[in-house]
Amino acid sequence: MTEAAWPAKPLDVLVIGAGFSGLAMAIRCLQSGIDDLLVVEKAEEVGGTWRENTYPGAACDIPAHLYALSFAPKDDWSRTYAGQPEIAAYLREVTDRFGLAKHLALGTAVTGAVWDEARSLWRVETDRGPLEARVLVSGMGALHHPAVPAIPGLHTFAGALFHTAAWDHGVPLAGKRVGVIGTGASAIQVVPAIAPEVGHLTLFQRTPPWVVPRNDRPIGPRMQALFRRLPAARRLLRGVQFWLREAQAALGFTRVSGLTRLAEAASRRHLRKQVPDLDLRARLAPPYRLGCKRVLISDDYYPALTRPNVTLETGAIRAVTPDGVTMADGTHHSLDVLVLATGFDVTASLARVPVVGRDGLILARAWGERVAAHRGVALAGFPNFFMLLGPNTGLGHNSVVLMIEAQVGFVLACLAEMRTRNLAAIEPAPEAQARYLAELEARLSGSIWQQGGCASWYQDAAGRNIALWPGTVVAYQRAMRAPNWGEFVLTPAGTR
Repeated sequence: MTEAAWPAKPLDVLVIGAGFSGLAMAIRCLQSGIDDLLVVEKAEEVGGTWRENTYPGAACDIPAHLYALSFAPKDDWSRTYAGQPEIAAYLREVTDRFGLAKHLALGTAVTGAVWDEARSLWRVETDRGPLEARVLVSGMGALHHPAVPAIPGLHTFAGALFHTAAWDHGVPLAGKRVGVIGTGASAIQVVPAIAPEVGHLTLFQRTPPWVVPRNDRPIGPRMQALFRRLPAARRLLRGVQFWLREAQAALGFTRVSGLTRLAEAASRRHLRKQVPDLDLRARLAPPYRLGCKRVLISDDYYPALTRPNVTLETGAIRAVTPDGVTMADGTHHSLDVLVLATGFDVTASLARVPVVGRDGLILARAWGERVAAHRGVALAGFPNFFMLLGPNTGLGHNSVVLMIEAQVGFVLACLAEMRTRNLAAIEPAPEAQARYLAELEARLSGSIWQQGGCASWYQDAAGRNIALWPGTVVAYQRAMRAPNWGEFVLTPAGTR
């Protein structure tokens, strides 16, 4: 892949990150006539989350046709739910399909960005040298910075120790005693994938998840050929998948309702059907409302826990020792390998690159009380700066790719307005951002995440949901269709 030449003058647009968000932004910029752009990516390859997470069993929990970019469909997905290798390959293919290579700077880490008020542009530092850009777009995402639990003695473990997001494929698991800490989305994929291979697997569970059937199926050559010859059939399937998941937003995934009980009953039936042992079943029954934590989909997680070489440990961990894990009751589990399936630190991921806006305002300090952004995309005090999949724009029920595309369209509308009005800068008005946050908090106050009786990675230290959108995708798309310029401060060029 031939990479972009290092720019000698300020760019029109600089995008950080080459995952779904960054690639979508770059493609849409090119399609709208903005070709003075660069995408910087710290890794040597595109893919983002799907490049990083290569643990056994890694796959998407949204159907593949719905998880693809609407303007870059793929006819030949091999399964209903695509695995990590296939999604990573899709993103590489999309990069080639749209000729992004000449706009990519791989192996380039951004170390900081400062707004230059006098020149109305961003000065960005990278490990390859400085860059300047009139508009800065963050496509870094939130599910990137691994959350490492504060367990006493963790780093004294003498065996192999790694997080699922940094899987060590050089460590053989056959016949080994393996411990997995965590029972979230990565754990329910990795446990069934490695359980048949290891000598013994101990799963350390703090809180059991709600699990519903996955119903994954291969997509055969005939169906792939149909999608290739008849694109309307592929679009129909995607539409059905979309509306089924939108309906889930009304079925208790965002708010406690009578329909929440129906979904919980279906999940309990799934548990009863797959786990005959009454004691094990009781330990796998969630004590909170469905939707409060991420609802997981799997057909093989529960069966894996019934294997004779798998132990479910539900006690509290006292400490990790050089040879294993000791529980609060004194029980010791001897281990050769310890895997942290403990998810991501959303707050750290969103603020890990030092971004300094007007008057020296640091992004992390602006988020001192509450991580937030106007419509999840822009921030008062940070002109010409946009985030994709920013605060409160993740989803618990549908494809985040749909949210990304809505945000990309919103950013492009802002860029078009800058060209039309000859603006030097655009940013949310502080009062408009405050109103939006107040409305968001009001909606969240009655949500399943605040009323469901649990704590999750969706929430910050104060218990506020900073990750998910409290509504349907359709509602967000409608709100993002056209910016309300009354919510923004627009600075004409030449006024400084």
